Amino acid sequence: MINESLKGIKILIVEDDFSSRLYLNKILEKSEVIALNAGDGQEAIDIAMENPDIDVILMDIQLPVLDGYATARRIRQFREDVIIIAQTAYGLMDEKEKILESGFDDYMIKPIISQVLVDKLKSNIFRKRRL
Repeated sequence: MINESLKGIKILIVEDDFSSRLYLNKILEKSEVIALNAGDGQEAIDIAMENPDIDVILMDIQLPVLDGYATARRIRQFREDVIIIAQTAYGLMDEKEKILESGFDDYMIKPIISQVLVDKLKSNIFRKRRL
């Protein structure tokens, strides 16, 4: 089922685990988003610099080269407006605070459920457009 409200949105998926990246791409292709992929933090920074029209970045926290926290902080230096959503396997309260203090707009706890992903994307995009 196509989710019209996400159609054409450009999303960078930053995930080092190939299966997880494939899973996220599969969910998002149903909404006809434009998906880009990065396997580590430095690659994510490079892609974000080369694509200033990215609307959303879905970023794993545990990444090689640069972790998700450092990557988000670096991207924020040149893209204050992009929505960055953390993906984490940790749901502890202090981890949530660290995520939000590191420049992320929101977070999702793994394993990612397809409807939760779509709802998070829609709510963050809607909130950004209202500002």
